[in-house]
Amino acid sequence: MNAPATHGLLVDDDPLYLRTLQRTLARRGIDAVTAADIAGALQLAAQSPPAFALIDLKLGSESGLNLIQPLRELRQDMRILLVTGYASIATAVEAIKLGADDYLPKPATVQMILRALGEEDEGGEEPEEIEPPDSMTPISRLQWEHIQQAMHETGGNVSAAARLLGMHRRSLQRKLTKRPSPERDPNR
Repeated sequence: MNAPATHGLLVDDDPLYLRTLQRTLARRGIDAVTAADIAGALQLAAQSPPAFALIDLKLGSESGLNLIQPLRELRQDMRILLVTGYASIATAVEAIKLGADDYLPKPATVQMILRALGEEDEGGEEPEEIEPPDSMTPISRLQWEHIQQAMHETGGNVSAAARLLGMHRRSLQRKLTKRPSPERDPNR
């Protein structure tokens, strides 16, 4: 990367993750603003187009994929990284096709993020986890995200998504009405 990415945008619906990542990057001289949703991210980016954006794939009921093209339109040379705890080849390919520069699985280390941004970590420290390693995603949440991915890939067609998932359409409809609760902060 030609110039250091000193101004960034972090987009995630997990406030603990955002605060931790923002502080960790600040210790390395990288200033970043944070947003919890697509509207907030676009508002911040329009005010001051960042050098990079680190976007979570799942932003509540929204998809971080929907941010890639509008951000790219604001600044062509912006480094766009998609980060997710629900990594799959299909979403990685889609993210790259939409214009993302990289796709990282959560929990991403600061070194992974810096490498993806083209920065060197001069501290030479041990890899640092952004999220606490003991915070696992509940199986109900993983199942919900998998279903949402199938729904996205089939354009919202419940019957086609059910076939893709190998389940009966009515079973899928029942699961769609039972959205799992948000992940809990393990520090509460």
